[in-house]
Amino acid sequence: MRKLMALVLCLAATAAVRADQFEYYYQPVLTKALEDKVLKEVASLSVEEMEKHLNVLADTQSAFLVVETNDRRLTKLLVQPARLRVGEEQVPLFLVEKYLTFREGSERAIKASGQNTHLYNGSRIHLDQGQIVPEKLGGDLIAQETEGKLILKPVGKAKLYVLTKAIPGVVPKKKPKLAIGEEFQIKYFNGTYKLYDDGRRTGVLKLLATDDGEVSGTYTSDKDGREYEVKGKVGQPQHSITFEIKYPATKQAFSGHLFTGNGKIIAGTTTLQERNAGFYAERIEE
Repeated sequence: MRKLMALVLCLAATAAVRADQFEYYYQPVLTKALEDKVLKEVASLSVEEMEKHLNVLADTQSAFLVVETNDRRLTKLLVQPARLRVGEEQVPLFLVEKYLTFREGSERAIKASGQNTHLYNGSRIHLDQGQIVPEKLGGDLIAQETEGKLILKPVGKAKLYVLTKAIPGVVPKKKPKLAIGEEFQIKYFNGTYKLYDDGRRTGVLKLLATDDGEVSGTYTSDKDGREYEVKGKVGQPQHSITFEIKYPATKQAFSGHLFTGNGKIIAGTTTLQERNAGFYAERIEE
């Protein structure tokens, strides 16, 4: 009978559930930070060195790292030192709380992404593939024990950078929290949403509704980073809405209702090329 071992992850710092500020560091922000030398290039990071750069972003205790991969793409990561307890032993590791590799030439299109990835001594991660890989496949980052200390360093021609302080102006100032009154108002539709379309597509939906119920906005696809025009209208009852996303060769129609209790979700149905499906859009608190 195999002996059951209790595995307890002892973090050097507790990972944030949501790292909202991380999301605003889009590819143009990283590119400019590299040009302005706001990001500090390092040959490697030990646990002690990484701990100096924790808490740079206000809503996470991880360090904010940037890697220029061997394929010359930019990856942003939240990383912190950790230990895995196995019986009486504690095994050091780097916990990659979250990472995202951008597609070249786009503002926010994603090439690969992942979260809660453990890098132990000898672990290599290929950030363009989003996979832990063996030595023969190279990779972009490796956790390696040197002189009894675990370090994180780039592989091959990859480059590693650390953010030493948050960049002013990247994270927008918080808007007043939406307060839903007893009588529903058209303006409750205004805002930014994360759109989930049939479990197949995701993106950022921005809506602006006028007092007469006309709706305009944009949709930015997570797949290719392209922005598309949105047009629509608030219906009757006033918490109902119809809108279209205008793609180059077709249109996608949406019909839904905004939750009247908290105004956080629009849910309904969508039609694309005569195929009906479901969707929901969750308000992004900015």
